[in-house]
Amino acid sequence: MSDLDVQIPTAFDPFAEANAGDAGAAAGSKDYVHVRIQQRNGRKSLTTVQGLKKEFSYSKILKDLKKEFCCNGTVVQDTELGQVIQLQGDQRKNVSNFLVQAGIVKKEHIKIHGF
Repeated sequence: MSDLDVQIPTAFDPFAEANAGDAGAAAGSKDYVHVRIQQRNGRKSLTTVQGLKKEFSYSKILKDLKKEFCCNGTVVQDTELGQVIQLQGDQRKNVSNFLVQAGIVKKEHIKIHGF
């Protein structure tokens, strides 16, 4: 039995390739503005906007969004994502159209997530 070379597999990570792909995608996803919806309770929901460039004034963009869509909102400081704009209600299409028309982001650089 000592003649057999038995190789015991080391820790196998089946998601190693996927994680490596995510790292590359995360570096490239800095170019995108992500518009997401988060379900609260019942019919209530939040729309979040992240990935805007740092040189933009988030408070001024928020002020215009609130005035345009007649909804409330806030700018939240997140440890991982940086500054995130939150708006009440499902404003995904409205926000994406607003950002394109205002010239803040090109349409190709907006990703809409949710439902």
